[in-house]
Amino acid sequence: MKLRLAAPTRLIDLADIGGLKGITIQPAGIELGGMTPHRRVAQCAEVRAAIPALSSLAAGIGDLQVRNRGTLGGSVANNDPAADYPAALLGLAATIRTSTREIGADEFFTGLFETALEDDELIVSVQFPVPKRAAYLKFRAPGSRYALVGILVAQTNAGVRVAVTGAGAGVYREPRMEAALSDTFHPDALDGIEVSAEGLNADMHGSAEYRAHLVGVLARRATAAALENGG
Repeated sequence: MKLRLAAPTRLIDLADIGGLKGITIQPAGIELGGMTPHRRVAQCAEVRAAIPALSSLAAGIGDLQVRNRGTLGGSVANNDPAADYPAALLGLAATIRTSTREIGADEFFTGLFETALEDDELIVSVQFPVPKRAAYLKFRAPGSRYALVGILVAQTNAGVRVAVTGAGAGVYREPRMEAALSDTFHPDALDGIEVSAEGLNADMHGSAEYRAHLVGVLARRATAAALENGG
């Protein structure tokens, strides 16, 4: 609505639907309700203990007002190309549970401000598996605090995932980095991998070439942070 991409004639407030809020700790992961505010995710001790990268990511979204009012489901459904949460979902291989089905993160994000959600679907919750280790770093755009580039690196039981937000038309993965880090999970494993600027965003904050450079720099730093923090 703010971007004039939609002009609904009626609005329904979901804030008082208790079943859409909350944090559930499960043996193999964490389930976050779609209406759970960023601030609650950032401050939850259980989230911080299980997936520190997720807690840290939530703490760095916008400013205090945004973290108090903004929600996980709202961010994910909007799929802003510079939002933080899409990198968490894609990097951690999350599952989106809607009012009708479950959708894996790899199939959920389909394009600029577009997702696999149908018109009558609602995000009920998101399930995050606990990785072996993970870290999220971003280079913030001035003022908005959106990610000029953000990288989530995660080592999971199924291999390494590297999710990039801010750089392109939507969140995406870097397969060459994933393959290199799956062989050796260390920043040095990324040496020699050049990120192409083709198709990346360019605006007043940075050129496509600058964003391509940031992807490489932040991927190395996120890998080092994951090793240092152990989670």
